[in-house]
Order: sequence, then structure tokens, then C-alpha cells
Amino acid sequence: MTHYAVHRNGKPATVEDLAPLAFGPYAHMTAMQVRDGRVRGLDLHLERVRTASLAMYGQALPDEQVRSCLRAAVDASPADHALMANVYENGDTLDVLVRTSPPKSGPAGPLSLMTVEHERVLPELKHVGDVVKTYYPRQAVARGFDDAAFVDRQGRFSEASIYNLAFWDGEAVVWPEGPMLVGTMMGVVRRQLDRLGAPQRTAEVRPADLPGLAGAVVLNSRTPGVAVHRIDDTPVPVAPDFVDLLHHAHAAEPPVAP
Repeated sequence: MTHYAVHRNGKPATVEDLAPLAFGPYAHMTAMQVRDGRVRGLDLHLERVRTASLAMYGQALPDEQVRSCLRAAVDASPADHALMANVYENGDTLDVLVRTSPPKSGPAGPLSLMTVEHERVLPELKHVGDVVKTYYPRQAVARGFDDAAFVDRQGRFSEASIYNLAFWDGEAVVWPEGPMLVGTMMGVVRRQLDRLGAPQRTAEVRPADLPGLAGAVVLNSRTPGVAVHRIDDTPVPVAPDFVDLLHHAHAAEPPVAP
């Protein structure tokens, strides 16, 4: 039997450890895919945890302490797995809850997306308790789509349910300008595109701009890019060169052990 880990502060969690958390939604998290005991973009995950802790709690654990908690769970799990780490308050201190599970990958695609006008609360933080990331995809599936994409009150694309969005103008990667969580995969891809010399830019993208674009993808910790072929009733070209570029950028990021 394959065993995965549920740890609190680097040690196996007990029922007593976990019971209070069932009713404690004030926490933040990061999620990653571990392959052969290694992670791409580990520094971005540590930065995310540190930044969110300071914003939500006014204090942050040392990176090495967080890394030690991650390492204990990775060492107790199969070489390939998905890992989720939550940070929450426990009195005057912060605790780290880490859970590992079978490895995950993104959908095969290409996907159809339904637009929804929505702006997440504190979009720059990956906090827990956000029902929207499940509610709107279910609404989208009920209406014949695969998932949902968000537009803000100014009508700009920001992100999708559990994904970042990226577009292709035929020459450059276009990252939407708007309120969003800058995902760790997005961070990895952007810096590797820079190192590869691939053009990229940030711009406002609205539904009316879609006919002039040459491709679109969603990306998150599970995948550096899944093609989108339709947003609402507007067809979007499936751009294999664009998808390949993003996957190539991700592969160029060296994986490291926690």
C-alpha cells in the first residue's frame, strides 16, 4: 500500500491536531507537484508562504523552518506526489500543516471557458475557504463549458477558477493585467521565458480582444499550460507552438529538494 503524509510542524498529525482546523478557515496555503523528491520553483513557494503570513498574521516563520516541514512530508511519501501546505495561527505562534497525496496533472484540453464577473477577496494571497473556485466551475459545467474564467469590474480578464490565464498574440506571451494571484507556475514560466529570450508582456485583455489573439491557455501548479479553444461563444485558436513554449520554459527550471 502506498502511504502519504499528514504532518503538523514536521511530525505526523494526530486527530487532536486536526480537529480544530475543521472549523478554522483563516489560513493560507501553497500547493506543489513533487517529482523524484524535487520541486520546481521552491523559492517562489517559500516567498508566497512568507508574504501571506506577514499580511495575515503580522509574522512569518523562517524559510528554513517551513522547508524542514516540507522536507519531512516529502521524505515520508512516495517520490512522486502532490503536496499542500497550510499555515495557520495557533495562539501566538504559526503552525504548518502539510498533506501529500497522489501526483496530479492538468486536464488534457483544449478547454472551453465561461466568463464570470468576479474579483476574489485578497486576490494576491492564496488563502483557504474560497468557495468560488468550486462553485463557478460547477456552474460552467452545467452550461456546457469545462471551467470558468474571471473578468473584473472593468471587464478585464484576471484569472480562472484555480488557474492563471495567459494569451498569445502570435509573437509574444501576453499576461493579463488585473487583480489576481500570481501563481508559482506563472512565476517559474515567466522567469524562464526571460532566460530563453522569449518575448512576453503584460496588458489588459478583454473578451472583445479575443478575436485578435492567436491562442490562450490556463496554467497552475499541475501544468505549465493547457490550451483553451473557446471562451463563451468566441473560438480561440489552439496554438501548439505556444503551449510547447510554456512547457519548454517549465522544463528549463531546475528542480530542487526541499
